[in-house]
Order: sequence, then C-alpha cells, then structure tokens
Amino acid sequence: MGMKNWMQRKAVGLDSLASHHRLNPTLSWWHLVALGVGAIVGTGIYTLVGVGANLAGPAVTLSFLIAGAICACAALAYAEVATMIPASGSAYTYSYVVLGEIIAWVVGWSLILEYSLVVSAVAVGWSGYAVGFLHSIGLDLPLAMSAGPHAGGLINIPAMLIVAVVAGLLALGTKESATVNAILVLVKIIALLIFVVVALPHFDASHFKPFMPYGFAKHDVDGVQRGVMAAAAIIFFAFYGFDAISTAAEEAKRPGRDLPIGIIGSLAVCTAVYVGVAAVAVGSMSYTVYANSPEPLALILRQLGQGGTAAIIGAAAIIALPTVILAFLYGQSRIFFVMARDGLLPASLAKVNARTGTPIRITALTAVIVAILAGLVPLDQIAALANAGTLVAFMAVATCMLVLRRRAPDEPRLFRSPLPWLVGPGAIIGCAYLFMSLPSQTHHFFLLWNAIGLVLYMVWIGRRSGASAG
Repeated sequence: MGMKNWMQRKAVGLDSLASHHRLNPTLSWWHLVALGVGAIVGTGIYTLVGVGANLAGPAVTLSFLIAGAICACAALAYAEVATMIPASGSAYTYSYVVLGEIIAWVVGWSLILEYSLVVSAVAVGWSGYAVGFLHSIGLDLPLAMSAGPHAGGLINIPAMLIVAVVAGLLALGTKESATVNAILVLVKIIALLIFVVVALPHFDASHFKPFMPYGFAKHDVDGVQRGVMAAAAIIFFAFYGFDAISTAAEEAKRPGRDLPIGIIGSLAVCTAVYVGVAAVAVGSMSYTVYANSPEPLALILRQLGQGGTAAIIGAAAIIALPTVILAFLYGQSRIFFVMARDGLLPASLAKVNARTGTPIRITALTAVIVAILAGLVPLDQIAALANAGTLVAFMAVATCMLVLRRRAPDEPRLFRSPLPWLVGPGAIIGCAYLFMSLPSQTHHFFLLWNAIGLVLYMVWIGRRSGASAG
C-alpha cells in the first residue's frame, strides 16, 4: 500500500477486458458532434443568460466570450489527449494514465461533482420552462410539487421526472439514445434562431449602456459577488459539455478521427450561437427585466408582445433541454463505470448489460442521485459548484497534454494542438482564475467535497489492499 499505490499509473489495454466490461463501438462522428452540441447548448443560453446579466449587466456578452476562449484552450488539450488515450473515463482516465492514481481519484471525484450537478441543474432549468409553458396554456402545477424547499415548495417533481425519462432512454442503448439526441439538437438550434429573428428588430444599442455597471473583477455588491469575471465563472457552466464527448471514446467507431471533430466542432458551433443570442437578448431589452429569470428568452419575447413565439421557445426548451441531461448523464455513467472497472468503486457496478450493451446498473444509480439533487437544491448553487469540478478536470487534462509532450514527444498524435505551450498554460491559468472568481461559499463546499473524497479513497484503498493481501 502507501505511496507506491497512490502514485501508480495504469496502462490502456482494452483488448484484455472481459466481454461484460467492454462497451460497444456504435457511434459515428456526427453522433459525437450532436452529443457535444446537445450538451453545450442548453441551460446556459436558455437559463443562465438571466443569471449572468444579474452579475455583469450588459457586459454578460463579454463574460460569454471570455468563458468561450478559456474553453477553446481546454478543448484543444482534450482533443489531443483523447486521441492518444482512446478510452472512456475522460479526464479521470487521462489523469490515471499520465499523473497517477491519487490525482485520478481527485479528478474523478471532481467529475462526479460536475456531471451529477449539471444534470440536476439542467433538470431544474427544464422544470422552470415546463411549468411556465403549462401556465401559458392554462395549467398550473402546485408550488409544493414544482419547486424545491429553497423556492417555497416541497420538491421539484418535474425535474426528477425528466431525469428518470432520460435515464430510461440511455438504458435502451447508446446508438438509439444518440440518434434521438441528434434530432432534438436540431429542434433546439431552430428555436434559438427563431428567438434571434424575432428579437433582432427590437435591438437598441442604448441597452448596452452602461456596459460594465459592476466592473470587471469579482467583488461584493450588496452582498452579491458581481462583475464580468464573476459572471464568466458562472457562465462557464454554459460552455462545457464537449468533455462529455471524450467519455464516448470506447464507443466511437473511429476515435482518432471522430473525437477531434466532435470536441472542436461542437465548441466552435456553440460559441457562435451563444455570443449571437446573448448579444440579441441584451440589445432587445434592459437586462434588469430578465435578470435572474428561470426562462429569460421566453420572458423577453413575452415583454416584446410575442407571446405565441415565447410559447414556441418554451416548448422547444422543454423538448430540447433533455439533450443536455442525456449527454451529461451518459458521461457520468461512463466515468462511474470506468472507476468501478479500475477498482476505485465497487466492481459490481462495472457490468455491461448483454442485451443493450449499456451499463444499466450504474446509469440507474446515477439517475437516482441526480434526481434527488434536482428535486431539492437551488440552480445557482448547483451551477457554481459544478463549475468547480469542471475547472479542476480541465486543468488536469491540460497538464496531461503538457506532461505527454515532455514524456513522450515522439508518440504518434492523431491530433496535435497548435501552440501547445500557449494553449496548455492558457487553459490552466484561465481555469484557475475562473475558479478563484467563483463565490467563496463554492470554494468552501468544494474543499469539503474533496476532503470527503480523500477520506473515502483512503478507506477504500485500505480495504482493497487488505483484500488483496488476504
């Protein structure tokens, strides 16, 4: 046991795995692009525009650009490392192969935070649109059943229900759920284009003044930490999702070609969509109207007298936001699956169903965890805490890319990041700055989460070593 065990690195040897531990390669590059776009374009543009505007004012558009630029550096690092280590598990697996077991555990524990809380947050956002849409057609759900305790209700049943539906779809099969996802992604993009077309004629540049009412750096304003970077640290939540693609490495038909196309292509498409929609939203109406609204785009349209179009946007969000839930619930289940396969979680969870080719046990367990969170925890706190886990994972992957450049400079790379010694540090420093820009309470929760994780790791490693010694 001891330090040797903590620092051991694993080799990537998929051929030696038992059949019930292998995932089936059924996904093409367009499945991966759709998975990425489905994961990225979602709650961020449908719900966090309002949260970001509340923190940065019209400069929320700048917050989107900054978060997107940092994500671009991370995406390039992911694309290079993912093609060198074409195994499921994303940043957890890369850290295990390159940096060692203890670092991999911390990254994996952080990814549990990221993926589980993202699914919960999006489910809460979906519930807000679903309740708003039902109200617009004359159906009102009781507050006790449509909001958690933080919002005056008892439990958010719509949020829990959508998690259960998506988990059921994932259990049916990877290719089947990916195809449904691709169709829903088209619905989502069309809805955002409708918003731009309808709201653009109301664009007024005066709505951008003053552009930066709360300044650039994070600082306290009336008990709330505001500023462009405070908003960017939260809005960052709107950009990631491309990392979910890397969890599909073992299920991609041609990972060397498909992973870079999926990761970089989906982020490029989504950055353009985000900045355009955010700029039109800010220009069409004073940000004070929709700041902190759970459905800002639909609210803007209703204020512009476009109630019918607002209903369409709301309906599209109801239909399409589950693509984010699908992508992240898929990614989380695969990370849990690989951690169990590596012996860092109970091995019984790392079993693939012979009929569907999917890890049904771990998918069901993940769904139960995130459904409980979705029913009880507030959106803004979920988003900030999920960001902390993601930022740690992104820094780890950028570090892996730089270490591999030094350790194995001549190793074949199916994708090579341009300017690696600028891109890698750019991702690490940018993510570190965003991490420091998160609310102080988030830092405390994140440290507590990792302290719990390290205790569990020590206990589990002790049991594992005791079992192997016996």
